[in-house]
Amino acid sequence: MVYRSRLFIVLLAAVSFAAFAAPRVLEKVPLKWKATSDLRLGTEQQTQAPIQFEVFKDVRDRPELVGENREDEDKVKPVTTSDDVGAFVSTHMRELFKQAGYNVVDSNGRVTIRGEVKQFFVRETSTYRSEVQVHLSVVGPDGATLWSGIASGDASRFGRSYVLENYYEVLSDALVNTVSSMLQSPEFQKALHR
Repeated sequence: MVYRSRLFIVLLAAVSFAAFAAPRVLEKVPLKWKATSDLRLGTEQQTQAPIQFEVFKDVRDRPELVGENREDEDKVKPVTTSDDVGAFVSTHMRELFKQAGYNVVDSNGRVTIRGEVKQFFVRETSTYRSEVQVHLSVVGPDGATLWSGIASGDASRFGRSYVLENYYEVLSDALVNTVSSMLQSPEFQKALHR
């Protein structure tokens, strides 16, 4: 009986040591929506004209890379995904427009919003800092570009080191802030009203 107890303690210690010794790796993680920020609406009168979103293209150099931990400059730890970042950004931008009260449709929109994701990244040092940047075009039914420009947003937060939940939250909040900047832009709003 004593032998079994000692063996159990040795096995428990070995499993515990292995759990702490193995470095956590945040690679090929699915993207999840975890916004904690509120959407800020503009002062312009909202249009009820149908707005359509195309799936955005991800034009970043490394589409899999969405973040990194740089607390130790000698051991940078990446955060990667196998998900389509362009699809993630356009899906949630579309949902935020619906949440803001816009008439978002699947087809036959009076205007179509197209986009290219230029930045979607979190740099973790003593805090988590994210930035989202999308080149957008508002296109009329005849294919003419009514507005084109960069929409961006950022977010930051404190949190425990290299925790996936914190990466999700700051990326989602940066996207909320990106949409807020669009909704507060008179030029962008004017394009939606054409």
